[in-house]
Amino acid sequence: MKSYRKELWFEVPTRRAFLNITPQVEQCLRESGIREGLCLVNAMHITASVFINDDESGLHHDYDVWLEKLAPHEPVSAYHHNRTGEDNADAHLKRQIMGREVVVAVTGGRLDFGPWEQIFYGEFDGRRRKRVLVKIIGE
Repeated sequence: MKSYRKELWFEVPTRRAFLNITPQVEQCLRESGIREGLCLVNAMHITASVFINDDESGLHHDYDVWLEKLAPHEPVSAYHHNRTGEDNADAHLKRQIMGREVVVAVTGGRLDFGPWEQIFYGEFDGRRRKRVLVKIIGE
């Protein structure tokens, strides 16, 4: 069995954003040479997420609005976590909702997606460098 590991780095200039990282993950798969196996993609930061869904701007807007209703950024004083001097408690909660990682089957050297599926990096406390781990195992 082969194993491949790579870190992808992102620095989103806004507080929140959704980035389609499918092309970068597909590049990792090509570099790995693995034809059959599993691909793990995981956010290596507690205020960011990796998830699978449709690449449709209306849906991304709806996610942003929905998440802000569930865990609004302001007032920052509403969160005990922010008493440490941080202002990102909402980002931790948004990450919990959207998830830490995804696993995608690799079949015939390709990510084995259902219709419309793409991999996204969700940023909830941007403006600094964060990483995503891509780990591929198989033959």
